[in-house]
Amino acid sequence: MMAGPLSHIRVLDLSRILAAPWAGQILADLGADVIKVERPGAGDDTRSWGPPFLKDRNGAATSEAGYYLAVNRGKRSLTISLDTPDGQSIARSLAARSDIVLENFKVGTLAKFRLGYEDLKAINPKLIYCSVTGFGQSGPRRDQAAYDFMIQAMGGLMSVTGERDDRPGGGAQKVGLPIVDLMTGMYATIAVLAALARRDVSGAGEYIDIGMLDVQVAMLSNQAMNYLVSGEVPKRTGNSHPNIQPQDVFECRDGAIALAVGNDRQFKEFCNVLGLADLATDERFASNAGRVRNMSILRPLITARLKQKERAEWGKAFEARGVPAGPINSIAEVFADPQVKHRQMRLDIPHPLAGTVPQVASPMRFSGSPPEYARPPPLLGEHTVEILRDLGIDDAQIQRLRADRVI
Repeated sequence: MMAGPLSHIRVLDLSRILAAPWAGQILADLGADVIKVERPGAGDDTRSWGPPFLKDRNGAATSEAGYYLAVNRGKRSLTISLDTPDGQSIARSLAARSDIVLENFKVGTLAKFRLGYEDLKAINPKLIYCSVTGFGQSGPRRDQAAYDFMIQAMGGLMSVTGERDDRPGGGAQKVGLPIVDLMTGMYATIAVLAALARRDVSGAGEYIDIGMLDVQVAMLSNQAMNYLVSGEVPKRTGNSHPNIQPQDVFECRDGAIALAVGNDRQFKEFCNVLGLADLATDERFASNAGRVRNMSILRPLITARLKQKERAEWGKAFEARGVPAGPINSIAEVFADPQVKHRQMRLDIPHPLAGTVPQVASPMRFSGSPPEYARPPPLLGEHTVEILRDLGIDDAQIQRLRADRVI
């Protein structure tokens, strides 16, 4: 196997929390050398966002929180104080040798340290510099801080997530994952890879401005277009899809099953499995548009039949006829699923404190250059001396930097 697709790329990761570090982890999985800069003595905020914390070989809790371990695989950790001249000098030296900088400081903060894009571009014109903030580098909110939950609310996601207001448990809900952070990291990754491709042609670097609110608005996708096309404001519909039916959670004899009937052919097969073949030719339900309009009539007919058998029995029958359906798995059940196990989505990487640390694999699969999992999420400052020596800083200077609390 060849080295990862980005094994020739170095990333200076000045970010923390989740959105930009998620991008850094993706780049690391693809083989890039990602240097994670952290505050001496404290590190990334997410190191303390527990419990749970990873346990060492003796079963005692370490200071490595699960949250931190989820987004920092494959990186090298360097501790430097960016508010000191020496720390800034080290960061500039690293930027001069890097292809990409990731940062998520408040607008203008790094420019005060002479670490803004224009400062670093002057010493490395080919540098790709990606800034991730809550609201982007311009506009009336540019100086405001933001977190995933806040942006889910502001960006409309919570308005279409959750049960209908007129049903038990109705009301706005956030997604059960920090989805805006994750998607912001994905967009940041795509952007820097696009800039790398352009640099191969032009030789020029790039400045990339990613705002979490922008990402959330873009993520509204079909719900945004539903509104823009119709003028009607989308509402929460629980698990029921606003445009495709039957696509919802339905009760069987022993619990719920998720059905995702996506087209008229699948609906015909679905009806055949239920023993309700006439529904597929009923003019009210024969087309998807009709099913969406008449779901209040169709749903009781489907539900009555589904309640006659158990989930597993229905699941096998639907699978045999190509009807998409599945159980609502817990996280534990996900990792026990034969397909997930076959795809090796759980990893165990050697770790200096715990022996091994569990990880969730990258979903990317390459035939010749697979993702790399050579490094676990690093301990705080684990690679500081190694990185400084690579910059030509000798041991005496390293001791001085440590004494001065720069590292």
